[in-house]
Amino acid sequence: MKDDQVLKQVAEMAGLADSYVSAWGDEAQVENETLRRLLSALGYDTKNDDALMESALKRQRPDVLAPVKVVRNGEPMHITLHLGVSARASDFSWKLTTEQGVVMEGWLQSQLISDDRENGGPLVFALPDDLAWGYHKLEVFRKRRKSPFEMTLIVTPTSCYKQQALLDDKKLWGTSVQLYSVRTNHNWGIGDFGDLKQLVADIAARGGDFVGLNPIHSLFPANPEGASPYSPSSRRWLNLMYIDVSSVSEFAQCDAAQQLVGSTEFQQRLVEARNTNWVNYSEVSCLKMAVLPLLFDTFSERHLDNNTERAKQFLQFVEEGGESLLHQAAFDALHADLKKKDDNAWGWPVFPEEYRHFDNAAVKTYIKDNAKQVQLYMYLQWLADTQLAEVNELAEEKGMAMGLYRDLAVGVCDSGAETWADHGALCQDVSVGAPPDILGPLGQNWGLPPLNPEALKETAYEPYIQLLRANMRNCGALRIDHVLGLLRLWWIPKGELATQGAYMYYPVDDMMAILALESHRFQCTVIGEDLGTVPDEIIGKLSTAGIHSYKVFFFETAEDGGFYSPAHYPSQSMAALCTHDMPTLRGFWHCDDLKMGEELGLYPDKEQLAGLFASRAESKQKILDSLDWHGYLPEGVGHDASYVPMDLHLSEGMQMHLAASSSALLSLQLEDWLEMDKPVNIPGTVDEYPNWRRKLSTTLDDLFTRQDIIDLTRRLTDARGKASQKK
Repeated sequence: MKDDQVLKQVAEMAGLADSYVSAWGDEAQVENETLRRLLSALGYDTKNDDALMESALKRQRPDVLAPVKVVRNGEPMHITLHLGVSARASDFSWKLTTEQGVVMEGWLQSQLISDDRENGGPLVFALPDDLAWGYHKLEVFRKRRKSPFEMTLIVTPTSCYKQQALLDDKKLWGTSVQLYSVRTNHNWGIGDFGDLKQLVADIAARGGDFVGLNPIHSLFPANPEGASPYSPSSRRWLNLMYIDVSSVSEFAQCDAAQQLVGSTEFQQRLVEARNTNWVNYSEVSCLKMAVLPLLFDTFSERHLDNNTERAKQFLQFVEEGGESLLHQAAFDALHADLKKKDDNAWGWPVFPEEYRHFDNAAVKTYIKDNAKQVQLYMYLQWLADTQLAEVNELAEEKGMAMGLYRDLAVGVCDSGAETWADHGALCQDVSVGAPPDILGPLGQNWGLPPLNPEALKETAYEPYIQLLRANMRNCGALRIDHVLGLLRLWWIPKGELATQGAYMYYPVDDMMAILALESHRFQCTVIGEDLGTVPDEIIGKLSTAGIHSYKVFFFETAEDGGFYSPAHYPSQSMAALCTHDMPTLRGFWHCDDLKMGEELGLYPDKEQLAGLFASRAESKQKILDSLDWHGYLPEGVGHDASYVPMDLHLSEGMQMHLAASSSALLSLQLEDWLEMDKPVNIPGTVDEYPNWRRKLSTTLDDLFTRQDIIDLTRRLTDARGKASQKK
């Protein structure tokens, strides 16, 4: 037997691939040590082959009744039991309690489908096929056995929800924005939910049907410079810095808050925070956290102490938030206290030992002794949730077909609330990322611990379900970052380079089915960010599941390098010109990203950089050729890309090209309307560039009173209307 045969066999049993097709089309082998470390992170005994195989066989041994089964509409409702040959089928009965409260019962033998136990196989029986969608409880009883075998039976639709406008083949357009980047004359140095209300009203008034957001997950209030929305403390809760402080009802009732905010010094700080071109997160946090606790004091005195209707609404929110809200609030309160004592307390890995997990006795004591401080952070989450709900309600009132679309990050930071309170749902000795590719020969390590696929099944997908529910609240669509992660994720042993990784496969069919169920419950369309190398095995699954693919103009090219025609875009997709990980339209055209990358040392290989400049010049020429061929090159714009700058005319031509596309959804960035050149984020950088801080170049008031923007939005609405009429 080969030395690595057992290792590779167990890896396959666990869902780990020992090879993959690289970005260059070659078959790349995963190192044995990588497989061993990843199996160890999953809890396998890797000290020798015998121990490894024994732990694998123990895990693979099926339960009498699996903890969960997911069945789509139209699929047979067949239940599998793993019983010994001596067990008599006549001794078994079943009871099904549906989520809707309907109880059904029967004897297993009368609904037996097959019995293959003589050959080592299972026994299979049938349940009624017409079960409603939902999460049902199946119990199988055996005579003389006290407790039943239990399964969560999840019945789902075949595909995700779509708004009626999408079912009617209406072509929608909207804008996408990093909320923190929004400028107004009244915010506190960062875009907030009040600004988002204004933006929604402006877009709706001009014919748009949605506003897309960067992830608005909770970050680190005590460490505000940890600003990446894709590295959140938790994906279940909201970023408190987006609270519009002045709109909180307690603000009008709190003299102390009004006096503080009205003071000359505070007003001066607000003006300075507002006028900077980059978000000063530390200052914004300082300003907001000087006032929000005062509002909580007022809320406690006026409402909690008197059990008012508003207090009851808050207490209901706390009850519904359950353990997860307590995890978040306790973490934020504790982190704030520890940060005051030690400025280097950036996350729980450097907390004093007794505070490094939610379950520790010292943490329980802290929560008890600091109940008001913990409740403060619950109150702040409630304010954020309430204000977001108000924005979504406004979008509905304004007649937007979709309203807000939110963004679900691929994972959580390894030092935040979710990992701090984890009970095995996450693999904390692993980080996800991406394998090497042409633009990133070293791969990417995102520092995000992944969900454990084995734990997902054992818990009937509860962590995943709660994650979807938290992010489908108060919106009409959810964009799932790196949707390919439902099929597989690039797992890297903690502390290793991204090159030392392997693909871990997930129960993709179950996860997509549950996604469809929650999508219908929340009436929330799903958009899947499927950029990069997309395995053939998932393309059909995404399509069948009704998940809109993500089509970025610059990547939609034919084999000859030409850009696809508008008619080529699939209907079940969202089309976009640029993303947050790309240069802006102007930055792309003027190669600002390549020039900046050279300055930052991202392209040490001069030959590679020269190739990138040459490729960019070729792409620009083909863009002009494509626009000209399809009739979208504006009059007066030249045909030689070497002499054509990016201006309003060319920008509009490209937007009109996409507006004519067959894609159901068209998303455009406000940065490109403003001809901005600096990017939101430069992938691969941390300290070299101020990622996630750059603001829009003007206020919303100025933006939507500009005649060119008024004209552009009118043309976009007209173009999408014409695209809707094409079949």
